[in-house]
Amino acid sequence: MTRTTNARIAGFVFLAYIATGIAIMILSSRATGGEGTAAKLASVAQHAPQVRLNVVLGLLTIMYALVLGVTLYSLTRDQDPELALLALSCRVCEGMLGAIPTLATLALMWLSTAGAQDAASANLLGESLFRLQGWNTIISATFFAVGSTLFSYLFLRGRLIPVQLAWLGVIASLILVVGLPLQLAGLLGGPIAALMWLPMALFEIPLGFWLIIKGVSASTP
Repeated sequence: MTRTTNARIAGFVFLAYIATGIAIMILSSRATGGEGTAAKLASVAQHAPQVRLNVVLGLLTIMYALVLGVTLYSLTRDQDPELALLALSCRVCEGMLGAIPTLATLALMWLSTAGAQDAASANLLGESLFRLQGWNTIISATFFAVGSTLFSYLFLRGRLIPVQLAWLGVIASLILVVGLPLQLAGLLGGPIAALMWLPMALFEIPLGFWLIIKGVSASTP
């Protein structure tokens, strides 16, 4: 594929990834409403169609991560093939880890409708699956952040996109590289954990439109 085609595909996927992620969060919050594991499992059983839709959307995000990895690698490999390959590998890991919460969602749906006789065991297993989803999301996002840092640096190095936008990408990605491990360790939480994603949104949304409309500048190895 040409550089223009790769840029446009990457731009569309950036925007689709963001929209799909927001949809997953909304559907998940509705499907797992309630206080306590038992209430959440009951809510999952009551919202089975939304849960199944979330599974499909989860599969889409896996493909989004892989497509972004390949297209961004194609656009940046002339700057530094080793760094571009490492960034691609991070996006592949991000995509593969995305399968875990999807499988956990299927397990929760089964558990909520299986009619387990031992409620205590069902609640314990359900709580484990809910926690696994949360932990895995942070780990997957860490690989995303590292890959985003490398790709943003290569965009900046080759002046492939506006310098200010590339710098914003580097800074936004580094914030997540530092913040996500702290969140996983329990040292960061609350509003700060959510706000640290704001710079990334301010980077990726304009980047998506830029790649669709303008593409990338001529490569400068």
